[in-house]
Amino acid sequence: IEGAIDLMPSDFLYHAYLDEKGQPAVAPGPLLQHEENLAVFFFNEINRARPQAHSLLLRLMAERSTQAFNREYSFPHLTVFADRNRLEREETFELPAAARDRFFMEVSVEAPNDRDLQRELMFNARFHNVDVLIDSLPAGLVPYAALNEVSDAIQSSVRAELALQDYAVNLWRALRAPSEFGVVLEDVDVSRLVAGGASPRGMAMLMRAARCRAWLEGRDYLTPDDIRAVFYETVAHRIFFTPAYELRRESIAPRLLNCVLDQVSAP
Repeated sequence: IEGAIDLMPSDFLYHAYLDEKGQPAVAPGPLLQHEENLAVFFFNEINRARPQAHSLLLRLMAERSTQAFNREYSFPHLTVFADRNRLEREETFELPAAARDRFFMEVSVEAPNDRDLQRELMFNARFHNVDVLIDSLPAGLVPYAALNEVSDAIQSSVRAELALQDYAVNLWRALRAPSEFGVVLEDVDVSRLVAGGASPRGMAMLMRAARCRAWLEGRDYLTPDDIRAVFYETVAHRIFFTPAYELRRESIAPRLLNCVLDQVSAP
């Protein structure tokens, strides 16, 4: 779905139209068209939509269900992806930090610098039509309905030794009180930088991402490298900065997280 300033929460669920007889009719919207078979929902330019639209989607992400047409719709396999316009400020509504915390990761997608990739994006027609691009992808190795079981199996099979657990807890503590761990940043009063560190949910998501990385590396145990590999993408958007530093978030957050990783001793 495309983000727009006039997008309403009801637009996710249904749309009204005139049928062939000129009578008002209602059809399911993008969320309800596939009902419980909906596996991927992509929100393009989410910050162009008003907060009312954000709230419905965030509630759906948390509860995996919604009410419409006097019944409850369940979405057990739903995964939500969203991107945002980082450049424009007019008619945009940024998600507050507490709402961004609902997303598993926040990944920066930059314009490609590789000339061959630039050429492909410009001249390969399949990149100009989303439907054609999706149809060109190979079939999935695992049915989407089985992904929840696969995820649970990964999380339960990758273990974390006590020393690794202590390391992760120290990272969490350093994110909440970086000055106590010797974090020093140029032009920043670190003692007044952080209004709130990562939430318990955020650190749990960090461990989930780290376990996935360990599994992809063929291991059934966590290492500090697994945590470091996913640290920024999983944690950076979950840190609450004080108002004096929030406008400099994009430049300060990478420095803060890198310094935290440097200052906290790994087993």
